[in-house]
Amino acid sequence: MKRFVRAKSRIIGMLMLPILFLLGLGLGLNGLVHLSSGSYLEFVVPGIIGMSLLFTSISSGTAVLWDRQFGFLKEIMVTPNSRTSVVIGRMLGGATTAMLQSIIIVVISLLIGFVIHFSLLNIFALVFMFLTAATFISIGLVFGSIINDFQGFQLVTNFVTMPLFFLSNGIFPLSSLPTFVQYISYINPLTYGVDGLRGTLTGSSTFPIILDFIMLLISLIITISIASYAFKRTEVG
Repeated sequence: MKRFVRAKSRIIGMLMLPILFLLGLGLGLNGLVHLSSGSYLEFVVPGIIGMSLLFTSISSGTAVLWDRQFGFLKEIMVTPNSRTSVVIGRMLGGATTAMLQSIIIVVISLLIGFVIHFSLLNIFALVFMFLTAATFISIGLVFGSIINDFQGFQLVTNFVTMPLFFLSNGIFPLSSLPTFVQYISYINPLTYGVDGLRGTLTGSSTFPIILDFIMLLISLIITISIASYAFKRTEVG
């Protein structure tokens, strides 16, 4: 958290892409795309929040590479703490920073016309932010544990993040996608994260909110189990 607060350039850099998407898609297409359930701006803002969570979370895996390179990972490994607890600590820290950035995006979206449908469900938006961030942080930790160089990590994460984003319901309704693409979207955790955010913030979702929650929780359990296994087998330096 100290590193996050002190790294002003990092905060600005991670916010720039979501803000560009917010202005380009949210404002640019709001008057052109007409949806039966509301404006396109209301539809796309949760998708951009999900994109921010996805990109920020997966990129947190670079921390493992830095710690391995500078020897800090060795110092962590000689402590009595289990490697699973180290993974959970990484996940909680990364999820906190990702959620803070997402809240900033929500505030910016309110300034350009996004309307939150206030209800008790709004509180659960934070739950969906956390589950989404934690799931993809776990995936980032898997990549950080099995990849040894920064260039390879960037190539792999870029190859993974863009398909995950575009194959979710972040910028297009699932009903408008081809049938085989819809099936792919159904196994994409980001689909349920975005849909849960959309349901809790705007009151309109494709799936029942409880289904979004269950699918995200299952995804988190699977990914954190894989991350713990990969982290246990990683070379410390």
